[in-house]
Amino acid sequence: MEEIFEQANAVLEEIKASAPTTNEEIEQFRIKYLGTKSILKDLFGAMGKLPNEKKKEYGQLMNALKDAAQSKFDELTQSLGQSKNVNKEIPDLTAPGFDVPLGTRHPLSIIKNKMIDIFSRIGFVVAEGPEIEDDWHNFSALNLPADHPARDMQDTFFLSEDKNWMLRTHTSSVQIRVMEGQKPPMRYVFPGRVYRNETITARAHCTFHQVEGLYIDENVSFADLKQTMLYFAQEMFGRNVEIRFRPSFFPFTEPSAEVDVTCFVCNQKGCPVCKYSGWVEIGGCGMVDPAVLENCKLDPKKYSGFAFGMGIERITMLKYQVNDLRLFLENDVRFLKQFVSAQ
Repeated sequence: MEEIFEQANAVLEEIKASAPTTNEEIEQFRIKYLGTKSILKDLFGAMGKLPNEKKKEYGQLMNALKDAAQSKFDELTQSLGQSKNVNKEIPDLTAPGFDVPLGTRHPLSIIKNKMIDIFSRIGFVVAEGPEIEDDWHNFSALNLPADHPARDMQDTFFLSEDKNWMLRTHTSSVQIRVMEGQKPPMRYVFPGRVYRNETITARAHCTFHQVEGLYIDENVSFADLKQTMLYFAQEMFGRNVEIRFRPSFFPFTEPSAEVDVTCFVCNQKGCPVCKYSGWVEIGGCGMVDPAVLENCKLDPKKYSGFAFGMGIERITMLKYQVNDLRLFLENDVRFLKQFVSAQ
C-alpha cells in the first residue's frame, strides 16, 4: 500500500523536474503523463486496491499529480511559443504591399458598352431578344420568304426538322419584335450574340456579336442615317475620321449600303489594317424596306426609318488592332490582361 503512495510521489517529483525544450519532447511529455495510456491512468487504476480509509488521501494525491502534469505541460507550451517569437523580425509596416492582379472586362464587353454609350447620347435605347428564334422573326418578317436566295447567305443552325426554330443569325430579329410591339417613334440599338454555321478562321467564327440599330418615325431620311453613322465613327475612332457609303444589298433595307471609314491607323496612307486602300469597312445599313414595315403592321406611307448593323468583333479588332478573331473566345489570360487599362 505504501509502495503505491511512494510511486505516485515519485512521479510527481519527476513531473516537476521535467524540462523538455522542443516540440517533440513536449509531445512525449504529454503522451507519458496526460495521454490515454499514461502513467497517471495506471496510478488511478490502483485506487481500487486500497482500503477505504486510504482512498480519499490517495485521490487527493492523484488530483494534485494530474494538475501538476497539466500545469507543467501548459507552461512548457507557452514558454516554447514565446521563445520562437523572441528573435522574430518585425515586418516593415511602411513597405509597399504586393501587387494584386487586377481583373478587367472582356475587350468585346468594353467595345460593346462603348458603342451603346455612343448611341445612347443621341437617344437610342437598348432592347434585347431571345437567341433561339422562329422563322418569322429571323427570316420571313425581314423580307426573306422560304424560297428567297438570300437565306443561303446565312448558314443557319436549325433546331427542328421543319426548320422553324433556329439559333438567330442576326439581331435583326429583335427589330421585328420591337416594331410588332410598339408604335413609332422608336429609336433602339440591339446588342447580342448571334450564330452562323461557318468554318472557324482568323476572320470568321460560328458565334459572334452584333450591335444593330433601328430608327422609325415620320419623315426619316437617308441623310439622318448618314449623320448617325458619321457621329458614331468619329466618336469611336476619332474626330478626323470620315465615312463613305458603297451601294450594297440587304433584303430588309432599300436602298442599302456598306459603311467605310477612313483608316484611323495610317490616315489613308496605306497599311495592313486597311489593306493599303485607305478605307476600313465597319458595317452595313439602309432604309427599312416598306415590306418589312407592313409585316409589322406599320404604315409605310406614314412612317419611314433606317437600320444599321455592325459586328462587335470587327470594331474591337479595328480599335485594338487584333488580327485573329479566335483570340476573343480562347480566354487566354496573357491576351485578356492587356485590356486592364482599356476600360
